[in-house]
Amino acid sequence: MEAVVASDNTLMNTLGELSFDNTYARLPEVFWERVKPTPFPNPYVVSVNPGAAGLLNLDPGEFTRPDFAEYFCGVKLLPGSDPIAMLYSGHQFGHYVPQLGDGRAIMLGEIKTENGERWELQLKGAGLTRYSRDGDGRAVLRSTIREYLCGEAMHALGIPTTRSLCIVAGEEIVWRERPEPGAMLLRMAPSHVRFGSFEVFFYRRQHEYLKLLADYVIDEHYPHVREAENPYARLLHEVAMRTGHLVAQWQAVGWAHGVLNTDNMSILGLTMDYGPYGFLERYDPTFICNHSDHQGRYSFQHQPDIGYWNIRALGQALSLLMDEENLKLAPQLYEQAMLEKYAELMRSKLGLTESHAGDDILVTDLLNLMDSSRADYTTFFRALGSFQQEVSTVDSAIRDFFLHREAFDDWAGRYRERLLAEKSQNAERKVRMDQANPKYVLRNHLAERAIQQAEREKDYSEIDRLRELLNHPYTDQPGMEGYALPAPDDSPPIIVSCSS
Repeated sequence: MEAVVASDNTLMNTLGELSFDNTYARLPEVFWERVKPTPFPNPYVVSVNPGAAGLLNLDPGEFTRPDFAEYFCGVKLLPGSDPIAMLYSGHQFGHYVPQLGDGRAIMLGEIKTENGERWELQLKGAGLTRYSRDGDGRAVLRSTIREYLCGEAMHALGIPTTRSLCIVAGEEIVWRERPEPGAMLLRMAPSHVRFGSFEVFFYRRQHEYLKLLADYVIDEHYPHVREAENPYARLLHEVAMRTGHLVAQWQAVGWAHGVLNTDNMSILGLTMDYGPYGFLERYDPTFICNHSDHQGRYSFQHQPDIGYWNIRALGQALSLLMDEENLKLAPQLYEQAMLEKYAELMRSKLGLTESHAGDDILVTDLLNLMDSSRADYTTFFRALGSFQQEVSTVDSAIRDFFLHREAFDDWAGRYRERLLAEKSQNAERKVRMDQANPKYVLRNHLAERAIQQAEREKDYSEIDRLRELLNHPYTDQPGMEGYALPAPDDSPPIIVSCSS
């Protein structure tokens, strides 16, 4: 298929015209293993994401070529790719594991686009590598659907994240808690370097490789920090602030990661490694989305503290490259960035444009009321946009979220006074609040419905329907009102674990 010219006169790429520049594979072999994907028999496309394809300037006509699935299932390699599995270690549930690495993911290579962007193409579920340990190197259809959809949902919510180009399946059964259909996910990110990528060389005392990796990350992703007195300290500080902003965004939207091990923390401040995640439904700060997290280490309310812990772990790994003062500053910068960003986002969710003393108490008191009533987090904040500040009684559609209505009335009175203090206008405020409070998020029961249709019927239409819906989370979409509702009260529980 020949390249075509898009409507904006941008030349579109075919698969064979993607431009590879495999910088990570040019690092010494201690950083990676060169390994080819293990293909599925009779691969076929489950879903392709046009938004991610656009980042590569990939011609949509390529989606229908007969061998598209073969390129993203390991049967064929894209011209110029150099497949490798990356080495890293990490702290898992607070305990250091000396070697982890890409046990079921293989980086096909790095695409460099015409506008200078770089995208690593990583195939998850691509088979055994030397880092697989006791695993089988595979992913299941269930987990690939969950990551594919949630990455797009987070992107549309404005939260930094990895993206996914496509899901490819084949005739292979994978054993987890039960036999499940296997699948591969083509994940994209500017870099898949993690906190654990640095930890492995620190704890192995291979300090020359630690510095080499830091130089690589600076040169490829943080070139501006070269101007600093100590570029390595500046790198750590910027990662700390990016991570603080990221965690604040998770908290504000009501999302729990589930496995915030240091090997799942991006050096670029991206949300990555979607497994047992979950959006809050009934507000519960103790929410644990990971069935394997028996102690609640990664509960929703603990995420800010875990982010702080992980920044300290990264600082320890980089400690030989900076003085003690810069090392101690990193977690402080994380905390400051996280708290400031969270306060800003929560003011936006309440429709406030100014920062006043006591705003934090207003937010905390509301969340406590939501907790005691188990009010639905997403639905309530969306409804709050209709609050009328001139009316002394609150609309029942808002008030009825709460069991203790008198307590909410008291809070609403304080909220009304706060709005009047900055001369807020109802109509204008509702427009802003609707852009800060999504109507649609990827609730677990929505993802589960798409998974069930895919597994039982090989019907993948719900995957595409959800992806398109979640691309516009702040917009009322006619006929899709049911997708904004929480799971029915009598729904069976959805168990999500690390294998998810």
